[in-house]
Amino acid sequence: MNGTARLVAAIAWPAFLVAGLIEVAVFAFVDPAELHAVGGGPFPLSRHAVYTLAFLLFWALAALGGFLTLTLARPSFEI
Repeated sequence: MNGTARLVAAIAWPAFLVAGLIEVAVFAFVDPAELHAVGGGPFPLSRHAVYTLAFLLFWALAALGGFLTLTLARPSFEI
């Protein structure tokens, strides 16, 4: 496994696990069917679509945090 693939794996896998934990924590208290759109009407997406989009958002945010952590932990001459 080369350096780039190792870096991607070091960021993506923990971010995936964290996103799963956040998903469980959030949707233990929030029912997607009871969400309302900005205008006050019903949310236009299905329950599964909300779960999917929320998971992808959580995964992206956790991956961003991991990427920033690994980037800032590197010595300045490697950047």
